[in-house]
Amino acid sequence: MGDELTEELKVSLKELEQSVRAQRNRSLPIPELLSNRWERAAALGFGDGTSIYNSALVFDDVQVGSNTWIGPYTILDGSGGLTIGSNCSISAGVQIYSHDTVEWAISGGEKKYEYAPTRIGNNTYIGPNTIIAKGISIGSRCVIGANSFVKKDVPDGTKVAGSPAQVIGAVE
Repeated sequence: MGDELTEELKVSLKELEQSVRAQRNRSLPIPELLSNRWERAAALGFGDGTSIYNSALVFDDVQVGSNTWIGPYTILDGSGGLTIGSNCSISAGVQIYSHDTVEWAISGGEKKYEYAPTRIGNNTYIGPNTIIAKGISIGSRCVIGANSFVKKDVPDGTKVAGSPAQVIGAVE
């Protein structure tokens, strides 16, 4: 019985993979094939039209507006509170934190974890593999370049990039 079920599952998955490939020209891992990004976002209480990949990790208090795309392999740490606005694009591999364990680690565990709310405004693009430190506020209409480490607030309409992220221009 187990072998038959395994074979049936393999056939079904192969058919699903072929269907997705034909319809969307994509090849996805099994969890992404079996999940619906918009349903997951709705189940998490995110705004209408928002999607989040199955591989994204979401911890604690994370609030997201409408029509925001959250890519694969992201980390959204809401342990200190995380708010992401509407119409944002959070690219693959982005890590957004609202806590850190620096003082805890260097004190040998004597000091506590540190928490601070992190905020991203509306209409903001965060490039792949960017890390946003706890307590940072990124304004609306911002562009954060790929592979950046954001450890300072970013005002509305600003482009930043680098590690650490530096202002490179204004959004036109």
